[in-house]
Amino acid sequence: MGKRYVCSDLEQRTEGLTEAAAAVRRGELVVLPTDTVYGIGADAFTPSAVTELLDATGRGRDMPPPVLVGTVRAATALIDDLGPYGQDLIDAFWPGPLTIVCKANRALSWDLGETKGTVAVRMPLHPVALDLLKETGPMAVSSANRSGAPAATTAEEAEEQLGESVAVYLDAGKTTDQTPSTILDLTTAVPRMLRRGAIRVEKLRGIIGYVATDD
Repeated sequence: MGKRYVCSDLEQRTEGLTEAAAAVRRGELVVLPTDTVYGIGADAFTPSAVTELLDATGRGRDMPPPVLVGTVRAATALIDDLGPYGQDLIDAFWPGPLTIVCKANRALSWDLGETKGTVAVRMPLHPVALDLLKETGPMAVSSANRSGAPAATTAEEAEEQLGESVAVYLDAGKTTDQTPSTILDLTTAVPRMLRRGAIRVEKLRGIIGYVATDD
């Protein structure tokens, strides 16, 4: 069974972050809090770890995980082209609940699944997640639940669903906002909303003008 660290305790938080970073470097899975719901993460550049993540959550390669980063610099290294709107969106909404889909840097050696040459990137607004990501570098992160099950809003809920597949659980209490991140596709001429979430389309339009939706 994976070990759980209570991050409200400073000593456990420090130890937990150290153990979680070491687990990620070993190609193991960790559960971490974000500003939306709990996520299950793996080193984005270890294909076997990404495969374990997909297996643990019951997701297929047709559901590639987003990548979370701890810095804007880390994000831009993953992306081939931010396009005309990417930087303005990052400046306005990161760290926070906005996931941007961009063309991936073709020089990178990784395998997140059937991405069609794109990558979905986000910088979460949560101190524990950011501290871990600054230690590990980019992590492939899906919501910490089995596919089709409710998203985990506590470490306990994640552990009930994922059990021994996870090496380290970072417990930061119940997440304060369970609204998922907004996903915006920047790979086309007109930005398109792929998923409605915490950032409303009106706020996005206030920054970049027109945003296409399915409405």
